Order: sequence, then C-alpha cells, then structure tokens
Amino acid sequence: MAPIEKTDHDLVEQQIKDTIQSLFQLLVQVSTYDQAGRATQPILSSELSTLSSSLRAVHRTASSSLPPSLSNPNPNPSSTTTTTTTTSLPSIPDTLIEYVENGRNPDVYTREMVELVRRMNQLARGKEMAFVKFRDVLAREMAGAMPELRGDVERVIRATGGEVPIAPVTKEEEGTAGGNGVVGGDGRTEGNGNGNRNGGGGVGREAGK
Repeated sequence: MAPIEKTDHDLVEQQIKDTIQSLFQLLVQVSTYDQAGRATQPILSSELSTLSSSLRAVHRTASSSLPPSLSNPNPNPSSTTTTTTTTSLPSIPDTLIEYVENGRNPDVYTREMVELVRRMNQLARGKEMAFVKFRDVLAREMAGAMPELRGDVERVIRATGGEVPIAPVTKEEEGTAGGNGVVGGDGRTEGNGNGNRNGGGGVGREAGK
C-alpha cells in the first residue's frame, strides 16, 4: 500500500488517539460500574457509542487511502447486479502484532523479513543456475552420444529457455580423473596424471603385444 500524505497521517493519528481515549474511558466505566451509587448504564452506553464512532472514522480514513482496485470490488459499471460495496483493508501479520505487543520495534520485523526474503531469493537463484548448467551438460552429452535425438534435445532446450545449437563438449569439460589417455601407433598406452600404472604421478607405459 502506498504511503499516505502528511495531512492524512495526522488525521489518522488523531483518530487513533481518540479511539484509545474512548477505550480508556470505557475501561474506567466498566471497572466502576454501579460503585458510585448512581446509574452508570447511560454513561456506559454513551462511551460505547463514542468508541463505535471513533472506529468508523478510522475505517473511513483508511479506506479512502486504498487504490480503486481494492475500494471498488465491482469494476463493471454497466452491471445490473446490485452488490454491497465492501472494502478489503490490508491484513497485518500476526508476527508483527506480537512484536508490538512484546515492546519490540516493528522496523526490526521489517528488516528481518527483508533479510529472509533476500536469502531465499539467493538460494532459489542458485538452484535455478545449477539446473540450467545441468540441462546444458545433459543436452550436449545426449546429442553427442545419440545424434538421432539431437532434434528432440534442441526442442526441449528451446522450450526451457536455452540456446541452440548445442555446443559440443570440449576436452576441458570432460575432466577425467586420471588425465587424458593417448594411444600410440605401436599399441602402447600412455597416461599422465594419477591414474597410471607406475604410480607416484609418473608416466605408465603398457606395451601392446
């Protein structure tokens, strides 16, 4: 809801003060009911009427600051159906009410909610990027291993917001644990890295027979 102007803010503040004063007067009248030796029922009835008027005034002021989409539930003026105009005021979270009741600053609640939403957005963004990368890697692997399915893979990539054509898998992305194996013309296999036969990070050679 958009912030209200200064004039409306002062008016609402005064109306809320009047409502609180009416509640206090009503509390006094109820606590001393018939204890003064005189009839207090008319006074109590008057205080209830004053409280009702104060609450209606606050409701009218709050309703006047709402956008037309909320204050007018029937946007079709040509409709012949007679409906009762009801105004839906913004709801206040129960947690925020508990903050105020416990004497805590409601701005703390706002700051905590902003931090929570920011963390949730970052987590959701991380999951989204992980699925995007997984989709691209899976599509490249499937297109390379089964060329007859390349058209179907590209159609799925387009439907999920990806880019085609699918780039081939590079040697850097293959990333084998033992390094790249090279097969010589004489039938020997050389392996660089940790997966060799001699161990210790050296070079292993297996003579083909």
